[in-house]
Amino acid sequence: MSSLLVFVIILALIVVFLNGMRDSSAIVATMISSRAFQPRTALGMTAIAEFIGPFLFGVTVARTIGSDIVDSHALTLAAIIAGLLGALIWNLITWFFGIPSSSSHALIGGLTGAVLASAGVDAIKFNGFYKVLIALFASPIIGFVIGFITLRIIYFLAQGASPRINGLFKRGQFFTTTALALSYGANDGQKMIGVITLSLIVGGELSQFDIPFWVTLSSALAMSFGALLGGWRLIRTLGGKFYKVRPVHSFAAQMTSATVILTASLIGLPVSTTQVVSSSIIGVGSSERLGKVRWGVAGDILTAWIVTIPISALFSAGIYWLISRI
Repeated sequence: MSSLLVFVIILALIVVFLNGMRDSSAIVATMISSRAFQPRTALGMTAIAEFIGPFLFGVTVARTIGSDIVDSHALTLAAIIAGLLGALIWNLITWFFGIPSSSSHALIGGLTGAVLASAGVDAIKFNGFYKVLIALFASPIIGFVIGFITLRIIYFLAQGASPRINGLFKRGQFFTTTALALSYGANDGQKMIGVITLSLIVGGELSQFDIPFWVTLSSALAMSFGALLGGWRLIRTLGGKFYKVRPVHSFAAQMTSATVILTASLIGLPVSTTQVVSSSIIGVGSSERLGKVRWGVAGDILTAWIVTIPISALFSAGIYWLISRI
């Protein structure tokens, strides 16, 4: 295995570690804000479930990322490095400012920009690329709609209940959070598995897209270790800046997010956990009262949702240009 390929794998594991740290905030934010669990307990639960996710639900998303978007024969390891660095830089910028941007959008944008800069348009598999784009942009809208409907159904079923029902919603978050973390591991966790396997093909270590066990294991470990650290800036944004989150809101948003993300994972569609969770929280709050949501914060997230792919693509294209000149 060449030293350059080893560097690509290490860089990919650093990216998945930081993504785990960033995106775990989306999973635990509402349960911490609603005081259902203590922060460290919530992050520990999430880390364990995220580790299990890729082993439990297969690797269909990894195959989509690694084989359906770009032509491996037209790729170089330098282009993959540029793609990962472009996504990483944008993720760090949005993490610093506490903006719930999408690591998935950044990864797709980073890889696309690097491939366009290195091999041109012909290296993009547009059927797979369009399928991924539709999934990334449609899933938050679906999360909003289902979150809106879910809270209405819960209120209908719980009408006339005593305040003690809040205890049920608090305890129920153990199951909804676990389901959400499993779905995250089954979707976001697989993306870097796909990238590393693609790198092994480009580096000549594999002849076809067969995922080695050590790739799944190392990616799952890096992601779960990142989850243990948590992204506190984003926890504050998702857990309290939209509106005051109560146990029923957290329960409904987590159930909605887990349903959307797990469904996408089982059919091999990569989606953004952060964006789906954010839109689900907004949908739940809007269902109770439109004026409840601080729409300025939602507008910041919408802006990040739109600009992440083109900006990360520009970053990675610029990085590839610098690498090719060295």
